[in-house]
Amino acid sequence: MSLHITQLEGGNALSNFRAQQLLPQLQAIHPKIDGLAARHVHLVAQGSAPSPAELERLAALLNYGDPYTGAQDGVALLVTPRLGTVSPWASKATDIAHNCGLQLRRVERITEYRVSLKGGLLGGKPELSAAQLQQVAALLHDRMTESVVATRAEAERLFTELAAEPMAFVDVLGGGRQALEAANKAWGLALADDEIDYLVNAFTGLKRNPTDVELMMFAQANSEHCRHKIFNAQFTIDGVAQDKSLFGMIRHTEAISPRHTVVAYADNASIMEGSAVEQFFAIFESNVDQSSATSYQKQSGIHHVLMKVETHNHPTAISPFPGAATGAGGEIRDEGATGRGSEPKAGLTGFTVSKLWGSQVGKPEHIASPLQIMTEGPLGGAAFNNEFGRPNLCGYFREYEQQVGDITRGYHKPIMIAGGLGTIDAQHVKKILFPAGTLLIQLGGPGMRIGMGGGAASSMATGTNAAELDFDSVQRGNPEIERRAQEVINHCWAQGANNPILAIHDVGAGGLSNAFPELTNDAGRGARFDLRAVPLEESGLAPKEIWSNESQERYVLAIAPESLAQFTAFCERERCPFAVVGVATEERQLRVGDIDLQTGAQRTTPGAQPAVDMPMDVLLGKPPKMHRDVQTVRRSFAPMNLDGLPLEKAVIDVLAHPTVASKRFLINIGDRAVGGLTHRDQMVGPWQVPVADVAVTLADYQGFAGEAMAMGERTPLAVINAPASGRMAVAESITNLLAAPIALSRVKLSANWMAACGEPGEDADLYATVRAVGMELCPQLGISIPVGKDSLSMRTQWQEGGETKKVTSPVSLIITAFATLADVRGTLTPQLDAKEEDSTLVLIDLGRGKNRMGGSILGQVLGQSGDQTPDLDDAKDLIALVNAVNALRQQGLILAYHDKGDGGLLATVAEMAFAGQLGVALNVDMLLTEGDGISDSRMDSGEGKNWGQQVSGRRDAQTLAALFNEELGVVLQIRTADRAAVMQTLREHGLIQCSHTIGKTRPAASPVGAGKGELQVWRDAKKVFGATLSDLHQVWDAVSWKICQQRDNPACADSEHAAMGDAANPGLHVSLSFDPLQDVAAPFVNLARPKVAVLREQGVNSHVEMAYAFTEAGFEAFDVHMTDLQAGRARLQDFAGVVACGGFSYGDTLGAGIGWARSITFNPRLSEQFQQFFGRGDTFALGVCNGCQMFAELADIIPGAQAWPRFTTNQSHRFEARLSMVEVLESPSLFLQGMAGSRLPIVVSHGEGYANFARRGNADKVVPAMRFVDNHGQATEQYPFNPNGSPGGLTAVTTQDGRFTAMMPHPERAFRNIQMSWTDLAATGGLEALSPWMRIWRNARKWVG
Repeated sequence: MSLHITQLEGGNALSNFRAQQLLPQLQAIHPKIDGLAARHVHLVAQGSAPSPAELERLAALLNYGDPYTGAQDGVALLVTPRLGTVSPWASKATDIAHNCGLQLRRVERITEYRVSLKGGLLGGKPELSAAQLQQVAALLHDRMTESVVATRAEAERLFTELAAEPMAFVDVLGGGRQALEAANKAWGLALADDEIDYLVNAFTGLKRNPTDVELMMFAQANSEHCRHKIFNAQFTIDGVAQDKSLFGMIRHTEAISPRHTVVAYADNASIMEGSAVEQFFAIFESNVDQSSATSYQKQSGIHHVLMKVETHNHPTAISPFPGAATGAGGEIRDEGATGRGSEPKAGLTGFTVSKLWGSQVGKPEHIASPLQIMTEGPLGGAAFNNEFGRPNLCGYFREYEQQVGDITRGYHKPIMIAGGLGTIDAQHVKKILFPAGTLLIQLGGPGMRIGMGGGAASSMATGTNAAELDFDSVQRGNPEIERRAQEVINHCWAQGANNPILAIHDVGAGGLSNAFPELTNDAGRGARFDLRAVPLEESGLAPKEIWSNESQERYVLAIAPESLAQFTAFCERERCPFAVVGVATEERQLRVGDIDLQTGAQRTTPGAQPAVDMPMDVLLGKPPKMHRDVQTVRRSFAPMNLDGLPLEKAVIDVLAHPTVASKRFLINIGDRAVGGLTHRDQMVGPWQVPVADVAVTLADYQGFAGEAMAMGERTPLAVINAPASGRMAVAESITNLLAAPIALSRVKLSANWMAACGEPGEDADLYATVRAVGMELCPQLGISIPVGKDSLSMRTQWQEGGETKKVTSPVSLIITAFATLADVRGTLTPQLDAKEEDSTLVLIDLGRGKNRMGGSILGQVLGQSGDQTPDLDDAKDLIALVNAVNALRQQGLILAYHDKGDGGLLATVAEMAFAGQLGVALNVDMLLTEGDGISDSRMDSGEGKNWGQQVSGRRDAQTLAALFNEELGVVLQIRTADRAAVMQTLREHGLIQCSHTIGKTRPAASPVGAGKGELQVWRDAKKVFGATLSDLHQVWDAVSWKICQQRDNPACADSEHAAMGDAANPGLHVSLSFDPLQDVAAPFVNLARPKVAVLREQGVNSHVEMAYAFTEAGFEAFDVHMTDLQAGRARLQDFAGVVACGGFSYGDTLGAGIGWARSITFNPRLSEQFQQFFGRGDTFALGVCNGCQMFAELADIIPGAQAWPRFTTNQSHRFEARLSMVEVLESPSLFLQGMAGSRLPIVVSHGEGYANFARRGNADKVVPAMRFVDNHGQATEQYPFNPNGSPGGLTAVTTQDGRFTAMMPHPERAFRNIQMSWTDLAATGGLEALSPWMRIWRNARKWVG
C-alpha cells in the first residue's frame, strides 16, 4: 500500500555550546567551516493525505522544544534512524499519536544539520569535497544506529518496505567441511574446528544440508560467550593435567559453603536468602467484568535477594553509549527474568579503560577511544537505569595502560560491568517444568536487524573481526518498553499462587534462537515456533535475522493456555507488546518456520524444509570438550625505585590519576533514589562527596532490614602476580562491604573473569588465579561464588603502518560482594566527624608493614611496575578484621570508616578529609619502623623508636612507600578517649601488631591550631607535607571537571569545579519551622481513608513509593494507569486526589511530560474527565517531576495554573541526580502548610527541570511554593546548588487556592530519614523517624478532613 508522507518542521536540535564543542573538529576537516545548526524534521506516514484539521492537530502535537533560529542555508546533512529500521523515538511518538486519536501509520524524526562556510576575500564560496562531506557525516551520526542522507526526500526511504532475504543452505553434503568453513568466515560465526567437525557429522547423519538459520543459532548457542567453553575446558599446564576445570573450581566454593544460597548456576541470576518483608502491591485483577482500579495493600512475605553482574565489553568498545546502555538493560532483564518472575532493585556500573589522555599506543579505527568510552558509555548506562527506574548505587572506574617489558598492557577492549541486586518472592524462585501444550510467548519490544552475531562477535579479539560484523553485534536500547514489560512481570508475580508465569527467560545473546530453546530445554521439552508470529519493527529481515537478532527489551515466557486471557489483560493494561510464538512439544525436536502452531504443519509449501528442524540434543548437546595445553611464563620485573621523588609531586600525581580521582562525573548523572529503598548511595555527607565504600538498600518501606553490595578489583597486580590480584579483589570487595554491618557467613560473591586467553602465559595465569580464589581463599573465608561471567578475548590487535600492534589486558577479576543485612542502621561512611573535638585515626594494615608497591598507582604515574605486589597473606587476618570492625561498630566506637585501596593511605585519608571538610595531621613514624613488630615493641605499645638519624634518602623512600602502598587495610576515626578500648578489641582479634595510630583530626574546636583545613604529613617531629584541603580537592576533582567540560555545558562544569572543596561552603543543613515528629493528620486517620489516584503512564517509575507515602498518611492509594481511565476501569470522579508520578512517560518523547499531557488534551473523553476533576472544589492534585512537567502542560485546564511555566532542558544539558537544598516558601499550597521558611535537602532526579517562562506562563504572576537555595540558605541560580538553572531557584509552583501543586524534586523518595543520603539526624528525630517531608502527605490528609 502506498503511504502519504507529511513533512513537519520541528524545533532546535543542537544547543549553542554543543555546536561550539563540535566546531574545532569540523574545522579540522575544512578550515572555512564557521557554523553548525540543527533542527528536527518530522515525517508522518499516513494512508492518505491529512485534512487541514488533521494537519493542524499533527502540527500542534509535534510542537515541542525550543524554536529553531539557525541558518536556513548551508550544506545540509540529514541524520535519520538507520534506513530500514524504526527508532525507539518513533514507536513511542506513534503510541502518543494513537492515544491522542490520530490515525497514522508512523511518525519519524530526523535531524537536519546545516554546515555553514565563510566566503573568501574575493567572495568565492568554498565547498566541501565528497570525502570531506563523509568526514563531517561521520562526526554527526552514530554509524551503528543512524544513516545520513542529503535531502528530506531521500529521508522518506525510512518508510520503504524492504524485501526479505531468502533462507540459505550450506552444501555440507556436497562440499563437506570446506563449505562450512567458508560460511563460518562469511557470517562471522566464530565456530571452532571441533564444532565444524561436530556439525558436519551431525548433518551428514541427518542426511540433509543445514540452513543458515540453524548455523547462526548453533553459533550463538555454542559461542564462548554463551557456552563458556574455556571455563569448562580440561587444562594441562606445564605438561601436568589438572583435575578440575575453571568452572569446577568456582563450583567448589558453593559445594563447601552452600549456606544461605537458594539458587546457584541455574538461572539468569543467583539467589540468596533474604528477609521477611512488608509487601506493598496493587494486585490487578484481570476479570473481564472488573470496572475499577485496585488499591495498594500491605501483606507479609519473604523476599529473597537476586545477584547478577554482567559484562558488555565488546559492544561498549564499538559504540559506547548503546553498548553500555544495553549492557545495563540486559542485566536488568536477567534480574526480572529469574524463577517465575522477579524485580530489579539497585544497580552497579564499572569501567576499565586504557589511558584517557596522553597514550602513544594508537588504536583500531572502528573502536572508540578510552576518552570516548568514558564520556559516552557512562551516559548510556545511566540513561538506561534512569529511564527504567532503577537506582545505580555502586561501581568503580580504573584507567590502566602500561608498557611492561615487551608487552603493552591496557584495556583498548574495555571492561564494562553492569550488575545489581533484585528481589524475588520466595514462592517463585523455582521455574515449573511445564508440560507439552504450554504456550511460549515473546514479551516486550519487536525484533530488528541489530546484534546479529553478538554472542559470537564478543568472543573474538577486538579489531580482528570485520568492521561491519562488529557493528552488527551492537544493540540499541529502549528502556521505556523494558519498564512496561517489567510492570507486566510484576503484575504476574504479585498474583502469588495464581502467577501465570511458569518459567521466564530474558532475550540476550543469540536472540530468540538462544532464549526459546533454553526455556524449553530446561523443562525437558521440545517446541515448534512460528516465525511469522514474531513481532518485527523493520522490514526485509531474513529468517536467520528474525530468529537470531539481539533486539533488546524482550523476554520469553511459558504460560498455560488457560492463563492467556489473564496475561493478555496485563499486557494490554501496560500497553506492552506480546505474541504467542510457539508451543511446547513432548518430542524433543526443535522446529522453526512458517508453521501452524496448532497442527505443526508448514503453511507455505507442505513438506518444505523448515528454517530449523533439529533434535534439541544436536543444538544443546555436548560438542567435544575443549582441551587447553598451556605453559606458564615466568617474567622478571624491576623493583620500584622511588629515589628523588618529591612527596608533593607524588601526592598531586596520585590524586589526579583517573583511578583515584573523584568519580562524580559518573555518579551525578545516575538516579540513586528511585524506588525509595536506597539507604546508602555513593555520595557522602553534607558536601555530598563520592567516597562511599558500599551500597545499601532497604528490604521494604517499613523496617530496617536490607541488602549491601560492594565491588573489588586490583587488575594491574596481575601483570606481576595474577593469583595475588585475585585474592586482593576478593579481599577488597569485603573491606568495602564491611562499611555495612555484614556477617561474613551471609556474604556471596559474583566473579567476573576476563583474560586474553591464547596469549603466552595468560591461560596459566587465569588458571592459577581461579585456583587461588576458588580452591583456597573462598573456602578459607567460608564464602561461595554462586554467580559470575567470563570474557576471555581481552586483547586488541590491529595493523598500523605495516606493523601489527597489540594491547593485552592482564588477567582481570572483578568481584562484587553481596550480603543480606538484618539491620542497615550500623552502616558507616568515610566522612570524618568534625563535631568530635579530639579524635584519632587508626590504620589496620593487613599488609603487616610489607608496603609492597608493585602495580600501585604511584608506580603507574612513574611508568614502573615494581616486582612485589600487595597480597592477602593470611585469610585469617581478613576474618579477624571483619570480626573486629563489627565488634567496634557494636560498641559505637567507630566514627568513620574507609578501606585502603588505590592511591594508598594518602588517598584514603584525603577522601575522608574531603567528605568531612576536616583537617588531618598524619604521622608516619609508626609506619616506617623497621622490625618484626615484636622486638621493636609495636605489638603492645603502638609506639615506635626515633629513626631520625637514618639516611635521609632512604627515609624519604620509606615515607612514599608507607603513604602510597596499596596493601589491604582500613582507616578508622575514633574518639581519642576510646583509644585504649579500641586497641584492646583489636588485640583480642589478633590485629594489634598491624594496628597503628596514624594521626589526629583538626576540627574547628581543637586547641591545636596548626593543620586546620589542611592535610599534613609529619615525620620525625617535622612536617614533610602540607596543603589545604581546598587545593587538594581541586586536584582530585580535575578528571571529572575535564570530562564534564566536553560532555556537558562547559559553564556549568566550570561552576561546579570551582565549588569543589570551597572552605566557606557550610554544606547541606536542616532548618525547620515546624516539628517534624508532629503528625497533623493523626486526628483524621481513623475517620476514613480518602481515595487518591496514583496516576501513571507508560514509562512512569516512581508510583509505588508515592503510593506508600499517601497510605502512611491515611489515604487509600489506587494504582491508576492511563489505560484504566481510557477503558473506564477507573474514573477521576471517584477520587478526592490525584498524584502524577515521576519517571519517563513515553520515554520523554516530545519533551518531558508533553506526550503524557497531550494524550489527555487531545483525547476529548480524558480531557473532559480531567477538567471536571480539576473544577471540583473538593479535590487536590500533586505533580512530581515527570508529573510536574505533565501538569504544567495541562495548566490551561487547571484553575489558577495559567501562569505556570513549561519545564525544559536543564541548563547543564544533562540529567541531574543530586541531593539539593530547597526552601519551602510561604504559599497557599495545601501540601506545604506550616512548612514555610524551612530549609532542608531533597532528592532531585531530572533532565528537564528548567522553569522556562519564555515557552509558557508568567514569571510575575506565578505562585512559587519552593525554591533551590545554596548551602548558605540564599535563593540561587548557581550550578550545582540550583541543578537546573531555573530563575530565582524556582522548583515548585501552586495555585491561588493551593489545591494543585507541581514540584520537580522527589519528596516521596525521602519520606523516611533512613532513605536520605544525608540529613541532620539530631534535628529530624533520628534514623528511625519519618523525615520532615512526610508533612506533605499529612497536610493533604488534614486538608481533606
